[in-house]
Amino acid sequence: MPVRRARSIVCYWHDNTFVAENYRTRTTVSLEPLGAELLNELGEWIEEEKAATRFPDFDPESVLQSLAELEAAGLVVRDGDPGADGDEVAGTAWPEWNVSARYLHAMTRDAPYTEDTPELRARLASERERPALFKSYPDADTILLPRAPRRLDAPFEDVLYGRRTHRAFADRDVPLADFSALLAAVFGPAAFIDADAYGGLMQRTSASAGARQETEAYVLVRRVADVAPGVYHYNVLTHALEFLAECPPWQDVARLSVNQRGIEDAAFVVVLTALTERLRSKYRTARTYRIMLMDAGHFAQTFAMVATALGLGPFQTAAFTDSAVEGLLGLDGVEETALYLLGAGVPAEGPEGTEGLKRPAGLEAFRGSRPGPAPAARPTLSPG
Repeated sequence: MPVRRARSIVCYWHDNTFVAENYRTRTTVSLEPLGAELLNELGEWIEEEKAATRFPDFDPESVLQSLAELEAAGLVVRDGDPGADGDEVAGTAWPEWNVSARYLHAMTRDAPYTEDTPELRARLASERERPALFKSYPDADTILLPRAPRRLDAPFEDVLYGRRTHRAFADRDVPLADFSALLAAVFGPAAFIDADAYGGLMQRTSASAGARQETEAYVLVRRVADVAPGVYHYNVLTHALEFLAECPPWQDVARLSVNQRGIEDAAFVVVLTALTERLRSKYRTARTYRIMLMDAGHFAQTFAMVATALGLGPFQTAAFTDSAVEGLLGLDGVEETALYLLGAGVPAEGPEGTEGLKRPAGLEAFRGSRPGPAPAARPTLSPG
């Protein structure tokens, strides 16, 4: 019966060993040169005996034995086997997103939950083993922001249904009181808790896995009253802006996000980053990468809601050049990495200011998007 190599294979070197990993079955195998060459010949269905003839320098029985070992390791599938269809889906799904998306998705599924082991608690009981709760730039020039409270007492229903993504902003400064209140409400501490072995931890108005609070905020200021344009880090502990650099020309800032109008016209942009060690110190599986992205989404939604309550227009985008943004902030992109851009400003008047005020969908619009029949069930990317 014909065989071929599994579609869901990635290969790499680990500890000076060449390995092949089937991300559908979660099997990892070290490969000798013959095994790698044999897999290379099995891109399409082929009879085993014919495959063996492609290696005239080797005894056919040894080639067939290697083929059997590859099949047992899950790197080769046989036509008609129950797993062959699942392998085809796992290895070819989402072609627009390529193998990196399939690999990340499959390898972060069904991760074991190992939040709180005695070994981890013992290690983190030492204060020296805990990541710092706050990040700061102690040598930076600092702007202390006003702490006069702004009431966020707009009716919740009005804020919830009034939230829109704004792409056009008035040519006016954002009042300092609004700007300060927004940063404090979204990124400032709401409470502190005693987390036993994990020490004192901060809570904010957004959900954060295990209260690890890995999310940091950097602010690129263009038009905020009484704040000089520049690149700043928001110091959560002191409610202050730490000056990092002069802000580049705003058209260069817009180019960081492929010239989206929401960034071009914004009064300021907040870059959400993640300090990965804060999460890795507690959560030890690859699924934590998903958590990091989810947490950034939590903060983005809170940002949008608070901005709306303050009468500002929010904007958010994941379309940006990571390395350029991280270079501007002086980040390495690994221990601290950029995840999301949030913009805001005084909304422009009229319907052009928001996406939500475009023409409502009518009969013609729904004719082009009416529900179709349910798609046929397909095998999942689950292991096995």
